[in-house]
Amino acid sequence: MTGSIKGLDSLMKKYNNMTSSVTGPGLEKAVGASIKMVQGEAKLLCPVNDGELRQSIKTSVYRQDEKVIGAAYTNKKHGPYVEFGTGPKGEADHAGISPEVSQSYTQSPWWIHVSQIDAATAEKYHMFYIDTPEGRFYQSSGQAAQPFMYPALKNNEDRATRNIKNYLAREIRKAVQD
Repeated sequence: MTGSIKGLDSLMKKYNNMTSSVTGPGLEKAVGASIKMVQGEAKLLCPVNDGELRQSIKTSVYRQDEKVIGAAYTNKKHGPYVEFGTGPKGEADHAGISPEVSQSYTQSPWWIHVSQIDAATAEKYHMFYIDTPEGRFYQSSGQAAQPFMYPALKNNEDRATRNIKNYLAREIRKAVQD
């Protein structure tokens, strides 16, 4: 049988338009908008001492193996300690952290030299201290978890998924109509 299928060229053009529109930069934009929602809530939930941790919450969108990935993160070293808690206090009070994270906590208190913590912070938390020839040492039993990243993600999961789904549906409709 020789010949061609009527309308095949038009159908293939629509398919190619649809494929490029749902996998192109627009998808990155939709994922970016969704991860910005997570970032906004993480900043609202983040405990504030001097605001450094809150201001460090950033986002990125990148492609990896045919996937578009949105990430909200902080580059502050103390971020995970705030999120998950530390020591016996963290183990006793870590509600709200991700169930996907298997956290282990140090069971013994530890000592912090005065050069590693400012006196105002130590006094704020009424930390026990001893004075030695090497200087003052404050005792810490850790801190309770104060999750802000995971709750922000979970609170926006449905909304972000819905926004990306709506974007894809809109792009598919546009491509089919052209």
